[in-house]
Amino acid sequence: MTRIQQVQWELEMDYIGHPYYVSGNAILHALGQHVPHDVHQHLHASHGVFVPGQFGTFPEEHSQSGIRPYLGSGLPDVESYDDLFLMRNPAHRWLLDSRPRDALNTHDIRPQSGHPALSHETIMGKPEDARKQQQTTKWYINAYLHADDPDALPLGEDVLDGLQFGGKRNYGYGITRLKDTQVVDLDDLDYSRLEDGEAFLVEVTTPFVLESEYPKAADQDVPWWWKESRRDLREREEKILEQREVYKLQTVDHGQVVKYEGDRPIETAKSGILRVGSHSKYGFGEFQVKPVEPRSDQCKNS
Repeated sequence: MTRIQQVQWELEMDYIGHPYYVSGNAILHALGQHVPHDVHQHLHASHGVFVPGQFGTFPEEHSQSGIRPYLGSGLPDVESYDDLFLMRNPAHRWLLDSRPRDALNTHDIRPQSGHPALSHETIMGKPEDARKQQQTTKWYINAYLHADDPDALPLGEDVLDGLQFGGKRNYGYGITRLKDTQVVDLDDLDYSRLEDGEAFLVEVTTPFVLESEYPKAADQDVPWWWKESRRDLREREEKILEQREVYKLQTVDHGQVVKYEGDRPIETAKSGILRVGSHSKYGFGEFQVKPVEPRSDQCKNS
């Protein structure tokens, strides 16, 4: 039995920090103030992905279907492997096309004490003849935990509520409230789309660490089962904070898609949920395995 605990936090105040996500390292530091050391040392945290609390529709590969009000504000039931990644992609492909996707997919930036801060809500004006003159979109943080010791999870709601992330926390920035949480057993999920697939792609969900200044962190190249070599991939410099020391990381940037050359897609998929490589404990190295959809006869003829 391999369990993860999904968590959805609602931002109650603007966040000053990494513009793309709340790092798993930051989530672990916040939890360390509320759980005993013997529990905390076993925890691993994903990066927290920002999610708009908007209307959406489940994608075709999801086990559920249809339009849901404020789909981004909670945690839908998870029955299949693909369900896990609904809120993990910052493109938010589940947002309705009938709404201003480009605006709803992006945080407002508000200067706070000289620092750019991601707003905890987005307020948009509406036409004069509309029933309401403005629309407010609240922002959430989607993350999940797993543990070396199965008895360490699930964490109680009292532990998860009221955590703060980012800078200027003494001034109230980055405070959250727990919106939803649930436990998922990875062994009980439906992996039939992977079982039926013949070829696969790997989408990098969070940066994959190649080099690290952190002591005793083994440098490594991209996995052997990625078709692309390092020279073919876009890299990004990241940082990790430990004991007030900042360490630089050289990473494969998230969002890239590479061809999978292994022969165990389901086992690889489970590893991607729990993350691989250096600093996987702190949210790095998450990826999703996707089957390559066969092209139609019309596309082949073209």
